[in-house]
Amino acid sequence: MKKIADRRRLLGVTEKASLDELKSVYRDMIKAWHPDKFTEEERKLEAEEKSRHIIDAYHFLVSVAPETKEQNLAEYTETITKSYITDLDYKGQTLQVKFMDGSSYEYYGVPKAIYVKLVNSDAQARFARRHIFNSFVYRNTAKKVDA
Repeated sequence: MKKIADRRRLLGVTEKASLDELKSVYRDMIKAWHPDKFTEEERKLEAEEKSRHIIDAYHFLVSVAPETKEQNLAEYTETITKSYITDLDYKGQTLQVKFMDGSSYEYYGVPKAIYVKLVNSDAQARFARRHIFNSFVYRNTAKKVDA
């Protein structure tokens, strides 16, 4: 959740920011920090770094926005109900789940105890459907591969 909060703080938006508001704030910040606006080499390098962070924050927040989640709900539901889990990775309360269909999702704020129970579960997919998939903020990190 710190990852999300840091990016919101960078863009100066709240949890309730809509996609339109995010886009507007993003455009304004990119205009202000565009490297071509600066002539000094040091300021230009600072602007390049800042604009990279702004772009990263914008794309990240769009990927976890409720509107994005709603748009992709059918595909997400199909993946979590019909595809097998192939790999798990856990780092600092971020759980990455890779599926057999090629898609991958990151879940934020997952306690270590839940991750340990998932790993030790005899039916990982069932455990994840009950305790993870619809309980934590998530984003798609790899699209489903169509055969």
